[in-house]
This record gives sequence, C-alpha cells and structure tokens, in this order.
Amino acid sequence: MSPVEERCRVFHELHRAGCFVIPNPWDLGSARALAGLGFRALATTSSGFAWSQGQPDHGVSLATALAHFQALAESVELPISADFEGGYAVEPAAIARNVLAATATGIAGLSIEDSTGDSARPLYDFTLAVERIQAARRAIDESGTGILLTGRSEGFIAGQPELQETIRRLTAYAEAGADCLFAPGIRTPDEIRAVVSAVAPKPVNVLVASDFTTVLALAELGVRRISVGGALARAAWTGFLAAAREIQEQGTFASFGRATPGLDVNRLFGPR
Repeated sequence: MSPVEERCRVFHELHRAGCFVIPNPWDLGSARALAGLGFRALATTSSGFAWSQGQPDHGVSLATALAHFQALAESVELPISADFEGGYAVEPAAIARNVLAATATGIAGLSIEDSTGDSARPLYDFTLAVERIQAARRAIDESGTGILLTGRSEGFIAGQPELQETIRRLTAYAEAGADCLFAPGIRTPDEIRAVVSAVAPKPVNVLVASDFTTVLALAELGVRRISVGGALARAAWTGFLAAAREIQEQGTFASFGRATPGLDVNRLFGPR
C-alpha cells in the first residue's frame, strides 16, 4: 500500500466511530505546527489560504489550489482533506476533470459545495447540485485513490438557512456517493441532531468557527468530525493586526510582550 493509500485508509477509519477535530492550516508552517500538536488529520481552508496569498476567499485559481494541496500533503504525514470549494467549475463534466486532477496531489479527502456565489441564486439547482456530487464520486472512483468525498450544502451561510432543504440536499448527496456530509452554519443542538439523524449512518462534519459549543457536546450529538474553517487563520490575523495597529496608532509595542517567544515557535519545527 502506498503512503497516499494508507493515509486515505486512515482517514476513512477516523470517520467510522467517535469524534475527531480536523483543524484547518493555511500554509506549511501552520500545517506542521498542528501535526506536531497531535491532531490526527488536517483540512485546508480556502479562506485562510487565500488571505495568505493576498486574495479574498474564492480568489485563488485552480492551479494555485492544486499546488497548495500538494505542498501540504508533502509537508506532513497526516491525511489532508482539501477544501475544494465548488470544484472550480459549474458543469458536472468539468467538476469531474478538476476532481481527477486533485486526486493526484496526495490528499486523502476533498469537499464539493453547492453555493454559487450569486446572492440572487445562492445555491445550485437541486438536480445540478446532485449531479455535481455524482461527477466527483465518479472521478474519485476512476482515480482508484480511495479519497473520502464530503458533500457540502451551504444554505446556512449563503442566505438560505432552511433546515429541511439542507437535509434534502445532504440526503441526496449521500445517495449520490458522498462519504461525509457537511452543512456549515448549523449551530443548535436540534439542527445538528436532525442532520446527523437524516444521513445516518454516514458521518457528519460540523463547522465550529466561534465559541458556541465544545467537542464533548458535539460528540454527544453524534457528530463524527469537527472542522474550524478559517477560524485559526482569523485568530492569527487578529493578533497580527492588533500588534500592527498598536504600532501605527500609538507608537508602542506592548503586544509583543504577549507574543509566544521565538524559541518556542522554533521548537514546533525541530532543531536547525
């Protein structure tokens, strides 16, 4: 079994029972730091990576994203799940081509979302959305990699927070071949419990981008996977911007006194 196949096997196994956190690094340093802290898998963040490139979320090209996936997969030995946004295409045939390209980067998983980026029509039509997941499934099967496919329904963060429609879509994505289901933006126990029940026995990922819950609480609701999206990147940007603004506006450097010492940061990456 190749290293990539082994990572795919491990990633699938993580989803079979229990609950695990899959944090989202945005570059090589953050990926290696999270791996060193003992997390068992990592996921990319489209927003965090885009910001590191001086771009807004969804502002990165397919070629740049693929290179990023490969760089992270080569930098750590953990399974990496790729935030593949909307597959960088609309039509199912193009989705399949792009997913097939992504399977060659060494990742162990990827997600396809159903948001359009158009506020007037925030989600793809139901039939097309399902066909996009089917196309991704076929491409993964063709690759023979065993990559885990996550189907995402974005209504709760795209202006259509309708639980029944979200469940309808996630159930259809599960039937279309998604291995894991994800509705970013669901927060209440009732919402989460309803989604978990609707797609069972397939696992559910919940996004935690604020302090509304705990790992234990989500585990008790039957959640198998917890991601944080761009929240770690936002936390890093918060510290950076606060220190930079203090210098610019006040001419003082008090923020540096609260910063992690350089020696401690160096220890994250081993001796030089």
